[in-house]
Amino acid sequence: MIEIKEIHTPSDKVTICNNILRALPTWFGIEESIVDYVKQVPQMPFYATSDQNKVVGFIAIKNHNKYTSEVCVMGVLEEYHGQGMGKKLIKSCEDYCIANGKKFLTVKTVDASANYESYKNTLNFYLKMGFTPLEVFPLLWDESNPCLFLAKYLGQ
Repeated sequence: MIEIKEIHTPSDKVTICNNILRALPTWFGIEESIVDYVKQVPQMPFYATSDQNKVVGFIAIKNHNKYTSEVCVMGVLEEYHGQGMGKKLIKSCEDYCIANGKKFLTVKTVDASANYESYKNTLNFYLKMGFTPLEVFPLLWDESNPCLFLAKYLGQ
């Protein structure tokens, strides 16, 4: 049975984030980035998805201001891609944002110009979830990882 639940315990957030990101080297292969995400998530709203009590994905939400939150980091084990886990995590994130009066949900991902097949799939996922590409920041991360900034209006 698939289940989504909010995680409140900082150490659980750290463990889930670390384990999932390290299981996804195609998307999260930079050690410094993994360490940075793991440091950030204890203070963030955090949801995890489980299959038969096995955590298979998570999402951490960064609140920027009273109008906007960001999908700070999200990961779903590769063998669960295409099974609706990511969609359910985004829905949980949107529900959190709406309940907290947010108007916009944003996300950053690697732009398609980097020509990484895995990130083409990630971009397609966000587009299907209703995000709109707004701007590319070619040097935010580094030259080989141009950052695409996307946003979704939550209708409030």
